[in-house]
Amino acid sequence: MLAAVTFPLIWVGGLVTTYDAGMAVPDWPGTYGYNLLLYPVETWIAGPWDLFIEHGHRLLGVVAGMLNIALVLAVFRWDRRVWMRYFSLGALAAVILQGCLGGFRVLLDDRQLAMLHGCAGPAFFAVCVALCVVTSRTWRESAAGGAASERNTGSEQTVVGVPLSKLPALTVATAAAAYVQLVVGALMRHVPVTATPNFFAWTVYGHLIVGGLVTALALAIVWLMFRGRNRLAGLRGLANTLVILIVCQLLLGCATWVVNYYWPGWVPDWSWTARYALIEAKGWLQTMVVTAHQAMGSLIIGVSVWLMLCVYRRAHVQPEFHPAGAALAGGVVA
Repeated sequence: MLAAVTFPLIWVGGLVTTYDAGMAVPDWPGTYGYNLLLYPVETWIAGPWDLFIEHGHRLLGVVAGMLNIALVLAVFRWDRRVWMRYFSLGALAAVILQGCLGGFRVLLDDRQLAMLHGCAGPAFFAVCVALCVVTSRTWRESAAGGAASERNTGSEQTVVGVPLSKLPALTVATAAAAYVQLVVGALMRHVPVTATPNFFAWTVYGHLIVGGLVTALALAIVWLMFRGRNRLAGLRGLANTLVILIVCQLLLGCATWVVNYYWPGWVPDWSWTARYALIEAKGWLQTMVVTAHQAMGSLIIGVSVWLMLCVYRRAHVQPEFHPAGAALAGGVVA
């Protein structure tokens, strides 16, 4: 539930950035002097669009915080893993920090804090995805399955000279590269006032280079999984999903460039491109394309972290959970 709320929160936050609505509500933590939760609904719903999305973004942030508190209570009540308790508390601290970053961005009217707030959101979404993975039934069952596969294989497999033990490292590199690409994209959306004329060009090149790296890493993961017969074969669907999301992101990236900066110079003025030469600034088309591109980046990071955790679990974990052992240990949840 927490992850399901966090992704719309990121999407609405992208709308706030696209519409430059970050200062639509000039005070914090209240809204025009009201308690955040007591701000008149009719004023919010019928008010200006920038006020609607900014106040809505704050309300979604409150919901995410309350769900995180509920998660911490549930973990302390039913989950006996000590590290999991610390993890849930860390997630709560992260959502509080994210809320404070958004608040100080308003109080100080600072674009750099807005960029930092925008980069921390996808990182928190990745934490939410990780929480979903480590609290799932699949996470518990994969330990026993991985141990059984280890006994059956007995030795490390290779695919055309590449050891399958390299696959976990590839998933880590993919998640890290996806996040770096998002940070570079945030620099493109929040160009500092003091930046040199070449700053934007270099960020564009960096965004493209890291995007190519993410694509290559994801394709390498899929290739290894399909060429090797190993216990990680059950994750092929997740790896394929990651590649599909990356392809969609590449298409959205091209569309974002067109709606923001016109067609690339090597595209001639064909009749079917000329009709899209004029895009209304802050219009529906531009807003949806740009925000979708930003939100898709967060989704790619989340799926990358999901894949990374599952690969590590199946490849390296020592069995923490066995039905018989759990009964002897008093029902310890793995």
